[in-house]
Amino acid sequence: SSDRSKFLPVTKDSLESCHYKGGKDLLALFCHQRPDAKLYDGKHLILGGSSSLHPMENGSYSGDLSAIIVRNLPFWVEARRTPNREIALMEDWEKKVDAMAQATMNEDVRILAGIPSWMLVVAKRVLELSEASTLGEVWPNLQLFMHGGVSFAPYQEEFKSLIGKTRYDFDYLETYNASEGFFGLQDRLSEDDMLLMLDYGIFFEFVPMSEWESDDPIVLELRELEVDTEYALVISTNAGLWRYSLGDVIRVTELHPFRMHWVGSWTSYLN
Repeated sequence: SSDRSKFLPVTKDSLESCHYKGGKDLLALFCHQRPDAKLYDGKHLILGGSSSLHPMENGSYSGDLSAIIVRNLPFWVEARRTPNREIALMEDWEKKVDAMAQATMNEDVRILAGIPSWMLVVAKRVLELSEASTLGEVWPNLQLFMHGGVSFAPYQEEFKSLIGKTRYDFDYLETYNASEGFFGLQDRLSEDDMLLMLDYGIFFEFVPMSEWESDDPIVLELRELEVDTEYALVISTNAGLWRYSLGDVIRVTELHPFRMHWVGSWTSYLN
């Protein structure tokens, strides 16, 4: 898994009871806090990586997880997703950005979803093509940006400036969604930590960062965690990963229920 792409198992169960369940729970929790939300009256601009899918033995296939997810999207996502599948799976990034902007600038987009740095490129292209000053002028019903993959802090002010005024309160929600599984989501609009999702077919183990370089590190269960302590994640999943070192570091913020911040990768861990 040290090459450009890492090969990870993906099963129907892991897609439905983990990746898709995470998106469904996030939207449900958001609508509970914003009961006047009109998310499904418009479109959802979902931005991900892409790759062609390659057939393998026994009817299986390999490819970028984004492409696998797009091929198997449930109806409640596919019905409102934009742009179309052909554009979503384009491999040339620059052509894809232009095609996405052209295809979505006249849609009634209500949700943005994707990695902030990628979404920023698409948003700026939309503004260029539409000659608008803010995304609120292009998509006045915009209500939510679901983001993840990198820290949002460096991008937050720029997004606020780009989005401008909309008809509804505009909110940001963070997800902890990786190729290996959907691990957590921001369940409160008033706080920026994330709820660790324990019913998604994933068993979590935690290595204190003080133990990471040890030849025989201590590995803890949920009941042994402490608040304001940082841990490296080890997971076993219903996709077939067993005691897999994820490479990520989290900081626990609450124990009942379990909430945390994603700190970053242990490969670039400083303190």
